[in-house]
Amino acid sequence: MEEKGVISVNSENIFPVIKKFLYSDCDVFLRELVSNAVDASQKLKQLAAMGQYDGNVDNLRIDVKLDKEHKTITISDQGLGMDVEEIKKYINQLAFSGATDFINKYKDQENSKQLIGFFGLGFYSAFMVSERVDILTKSYKNDAQPVFWTCDGSTSFEIREAEKESIGTDVILHVNQEEYLDNFRIKTLLDRFCKFLPVPIFFEDKQINNPEPLWIKHPQDLKKEDYENFYKELFPYYEKPLFWIHLNIDYPFTLTGVLFFPSDVNTLDYKQNKIHLYARQVFITSEVTEIVPDFLKMLHGVIDSPDIPLNVSRSALQSDRNVKMISSYITRKVAEKMSDMFKMDRTKFEGDWDKIGTFVKYGMLTEEKFYDVAKDFMLMKNLEGKSFTIQEYIDTVKEKQTDKNSKTVLLYTTDPQQQDVFIQNCVNAGYDVLLMKEQLDNHILAFLEHKFENISFKSVESATVKELIDKGVEDEVSDLTENEKDKLKEIFEEHIGKEHINWKVKALGKENLPVVVTISEMAKRMKDLEKWNQTSYNLPDDFNAVINISHPSVKNILQVEDKNSINERVRMLYQVGLLAQGKLQGKNLTDFINSLVRV
Repeated sequence: MEEKGVISVNSENIFPVIKKFLYSDCDVFLRELVSNAVDASQKLKQLAAMGQYDGNVDNLRIDVKLDKEHKTITISDQGLGMDVEEIKKYINQLAFSGATDFINKYKDQENSKQLIGFFGLGFYSAFMVSERVDILTKSYKNDAQPVFWTCDGSTSFEIREAEKESIGTDVILHVNQEEYLDNFRIKTLLDRFCKFLPVPIFFEDKQINNPEPLWIKHPQDLKKEDYENFYKELFPYYEKPLFWIHLNIDYPFTLTGVLFFPSDVNTLDYKQNKIHLYARQVFITSEVTEIVPDFLKMLHGVIDSPDIPLNVSRSALQSDRNVKMISSYITRKVAEKMSDMFKMDRTKFEGDWDKIGTFVKYGMLTEEKFYDVAKDFMLMKNLEGKSFTIQEYIDTVKEKQTDKNSKTVLLYTTDPQQQDVFIQNCVNAGYDVLLMKEQLDNHILAFLEHKFENISFKSVESATVKELIDKGVEDEVSDLTENEKDKLKEIFEEHIGKEHINWKVKALGKENLPVVVTISEMAKRMKDLEKWNQTSYNLPDDFNAVINISHPSVKNILQVEDKNSINERVRMLYQVGLLAQGKLQGKNLTDFINSLVRV
């Protein structure tokens, strides 16, 4: 028997089969061919289970061999093989899916969908790296004649009878790209794409895969050590994970997987491609943009689902109903897991908060469904180190920190060391202060103000204590006349200036600084954005400066007649206010030190 012919192309699939555009990544040829070999092995096992094959299927394996001398790569399986008619049907008719046809034929049999192939195009990825591809195959069917098929990448092929003792298929690539004739490169590709395929795969006489990865097992059969060991297998250079979530659902879609919280997810460096997408244990991609929300990319792990639609290259995802349901499911499972942890062992949860806080906040900011659950376990810490949920904290400070408009004011500091003067003023007034120094805190403040009625966040340095929480109480009575107050304001405006400074005169009490310099809450938040975004909005340093007429050093200025002496005193008092605000730098700091020495 010898035959020559032209490969038939299914017209409805003609566009994606143009070899030049078939795949965006040449490396996937090995994944596709090994996946086909796995399919053939799985099909044979299925036929044996159905009583349609009586051979031994207990030790099926796939071998990948590299022959540098002859420039070939051979992928050999012990699966069901093909006869002449099947070669014509599945190889010569481009885009005819063998797996799909098999599923349709045995659709009523159990596990009929546990096959990898979908598109009938994977085999042709071989031509991306080969000048010629040969197939030597023998069907499992009784009295089947072995078949040899060869093609040089054009639409022409040759097919003839051959000699082959055992059933199965050998695919021989005559490689035309030197980079794929390197043992290390082939080993790397097998490790990347085939690490968890369900049939043992051998290269250089060593098994290179784990056919039963942890995510396909039942959680009840696994121990803590199993998860930690599997994490180390996936990410050998990372510390042990904090905890994990085992995903397992079969309706209305099928999805398994494990998501790990790395030892520190308190970073927004989430574009690390550490969640790997599989389809029936075949690696597809680490780009899971459409499958999981952005905040979940901060996690590590594996998602495996045959219900995620793939394009022809199996390397990109398309949005559809299943994808949206899967994304919602994963988000919900993560939120429920964290909620359970919070309820079961709050002490441990609080201890881990510094490692997971940014993750939670980012999720709340970007996913409404996550926020709905997370608002009850998101924590805020005060300067005493005590942790509160949002509602717990509001309830704790509400009595003392509610202003005349019935709005509860939540005071916070972003830098306890630098803002200590303002913190102590708040503490002395009986107020509590939150520590909000993380990257997303600036965003979460505005977000929570929108979500919770009648609360506002104010930085301790954004106003005087009385202005921070205005209870409608009159200022202290001063013994200065209105003319004297106006005179003091004029003196400070003359010697310091009025540009970008809003001067006020108030009696703040002797315990406060002679001049209190503050920055408005809005300006403060914009400055924090500049810091975290590492950019500049070119905002001027606009200050509010309150001249404290309760302080003796301020009153004494009215008694000084020498203009130079007045200038030095005024500048020193203002610079003390800047120093408390952390804004005294450069020449102004030098001038202050020199003046202090002279005094």
